[in-house]
Amino acid sequence: MVSNPLKQSTSRRNGQAAENIARLLLIRNGLKLIARNYHCPRGELDLVMKEGDVWVMVEVRYRASDHYGSAAASITAGKRARLVASARYFLLEYVRTLDVAMRFDVVVLTGSLDRPETRWIRCAFYADELFSNQGSSD
Repeated sequence: MVSNPLKQSTSRRNGQAAENIARLLLIRNGLKLIARNYHCPRGELDLVMKEGDVWVMVEVRYRASDHYGSAAASITAGKRARLVASARYFLLEYVRTLDVAMRFDVVVLTGSLDRPETRWIRCAFYADELFSNQGSSD
């Protein structure tokens, strides 16, 4: 199967636009941006932020419509495991400890990126998964 470069660049632009909208939403609500698009061998974190002393790992999901399922529903157990593994990697690399307050948030955007319906899901899943299911995948 040959991928369509035009579709990939449109998807990438939409993803970047959605991340920008999410970042601004979170900053307006008092969170501080620490990192964007953090890549490691385990995966990627869209946004790493802090709210006071709490590390907030943010997954941003965009869908033009819910016709093929909601953006939130697209975060499978395997995806959560990769996010947890990436968060663990980030913390060990930059904070040098796992003994921190942390949560996983999801920002879901649906519709036109000019005026998307936006939903911020705080504590979408829990950080105690840091120490279990490290080998899970889809």
